[in-house]
Amino acid sequence: MTLLSRRHAVLVFLVFAFAYFFSAVLRAITATLSPTLTREFDLNAQQLGLLAGGYFLGFAATQLPLGSWLDRHGPRKVVIGFMLVAIAGCLAFSMADGFSGLLLARVLCGVGVSACLMAPLTGYRRWLEAPAQLRANSWMLMTGSLGMVASTLPVQWLVPAVGWRPVFWLLAAGIAASTVAIAWLVPRWEGGAPPASAPQPSYGQVWRHPYFRRLAPVGFFNYGGMIAIQSLWAGPWLVRVAGYAPLDAARGLFIINLSMLCTFWSWGLVNPWLQRRGITTNGLIAGGVPLSLAALAAIIALGPQAGAGAWALFCVSSTFVSLAQPAIGMAFPAAVAGRALSAYNLVIFAGVFVVQWGIGLLVDAFTAAGWDAVAAFRGAMAVFLATCLFGWGWFMLAKDNE
Repeated sequence: MTLLSRRHAVLVFLVFAFAYFFSAVLRAITATLSPTLTREFDLNAQQLGLLAGGYFLGFAATQLPLGSWLDRHGPRKVVIGFMLVAIAGCLAFSMADGFSGLLLARVLCGVGVSACLMAPLTGYRRWLEAPAQLRANSWMLMTGSLGMVASTLPVQWLVPAVGWRPVFWLLAAGIAASTVAIAWLVPRWEGGAPPASAPQPSYGQVWRHPYFRRLAPVGFFNYGGMIAIQSLWAGPWLVRVAGYAPLDAARGLFIINLSMLCTFWSWGLVNPWLQRRGITTNGLIAGGVPLSLAALAAIIALGPQAGAGAWALFCVSSTFVSLAQPAIGMAFPAAVAGRALSAYNLVIFAGVFVVQWGIGLLVDAFTAAGWDAVAAFRGAMAVFLATCLFGWGWFMLAKDNE
């Protein structure tokens, strides 16, 4: 293992965080732009869900080859190549003139930023000690929350002034700047592929690992579902169920994402302290996930009375499942870390796509059955709650197989 000096580690963290910031803006921007895009392109709930989910579809499609490339070639070389695709995706989105063009560009954006978290986490597995890995993971997610904060009110203020298309020109420029910074400051990978005589790492050993299988459903439904809500469906709920005006909804999303930023910052502070005291990731997930389930059940029961504060509580209480990601990385040897992290990220983002699109399908189906908007959204969220209960139940029942 090659450990970086403290100063170099800080610089590497900052340039990766800069890239991940723009990745998170792209992830969540459709929630803020949903009223504008719905009006301009006459989108229904299913199309809106598919458009937002297209990012995650592109993201998920790259995860398996990404893990192999990260283990072999290292974070620096891989992430630079991917981010060039993200720049192309932003420019394509800004020029789209119909739903198909928007969707294709959205998929390209997802492909392009799909290495922005996995690349640093793979590097941290080799460059940092275990407590620092936990802290760096939480603070990377905090940076992502900062990007999601930037996708709310700042975007809402920019759109009337310059239009939504130039916003994507600015994103392309920011991603280009972060690509240059990574090329300059991130170290080259040492000792890439194992020698031919050594056992070759494979995804088989990842998928067969009992701990990976135990965490897969909670990653798919609970973690993926939380991201689906945060990056899309909280916005339409605030407008169509709680009755917020678009600007008020943007303020509500700002509150939600600011809450997530503070939460991940706090996790970064306390994770090393928890590890030193023997408080495990498994215990935190087992005890913490029921809080998110209770929050979601309350939102469904409250309906129009459930506003931004209720969704902030749900998202914050769901962050316990984020601890699974570094735990997966540390459960495998460093030579397989890229594959393990990317495989688990595939599970999470496949879940985001399924939940994001699935909620849209359910809302449209319930509406077609004669339900009003409030009832349709509550019904869709009740189905989502059932899937989250399944994910947590699987985790609890599988604990003896670890």
